[in-house]
Amino acid sequence: MTATELECLTTRIRACRVCVEAPRGRPMPHEPRPVVVSSATARILIAGQAPGTKVHATGIPFNDASGDRLRDWLGVSREEFYDAAKFAIVPMGFCFPGQDAKGGDLPPRRECAPLWRQPLIELMPQIDLVLTIGLYAQQWHLREACGASLGETVRNWRAIFDRPAQPRTIPLPHPSWRNTAWLKKNPWFEAELLPVLKSEIRDRIA
Repeated sequence: MTATELECLTTRIRACRVCVEAPRGRPMPHEPRPVVVSSATARILIAGQAPGTKVHATGIPFNDASGDRLRDWLGVSREEFYDAAKFAIVPMGFCFPGQDAKGGDLPPRRECAPLWRQPLIELMPQIDLVLTIGLYAQQWHLREACGASLGETVRNWRAIFDRPAQPRTIPLPHPSWRNTAWLKKNPWFEAELLPVLKSEIRDRIA
């Protein structure tokens, strides 16, 4: 029954037009195209921010350079990454929110998470590892454990991962190439966090 309910809810999300018909703030600057991968079997949830331009054009999550970097962090192939039996992918905002005057992506739309997120998460009780990518996902999933900044939260990844709370959570920076400077300034991320991340991923999808 849960799988049927999950399928029905996912269908409703993919047909959602709330950001156009009843927006919270400025209306969506283009037609909505919700992108979400739910799963009744995956143990890993990737909680990102919102689709970018390439993802909006293709309807495939992380189908861009950021996705390539993320898959490298996880130590998985494209085939493994897009296997819904292995990974659920649920961003904080399901549609591309548009861009600001400088060409950067706007924050996730405010309509998505309050309306859809909790019911969707509850229908995937088998999830036992959540990867929170970016500040918005960390604030929603970690609540009081979230630090004052993304950098502070990610630096505290070990304490967050070792909490008794379930599912276990690993906070990550966004894999955008805009964060290359941050990664260079924080070599511990690659040396300490990524080996643990890859091991946890492999344990769950092997």
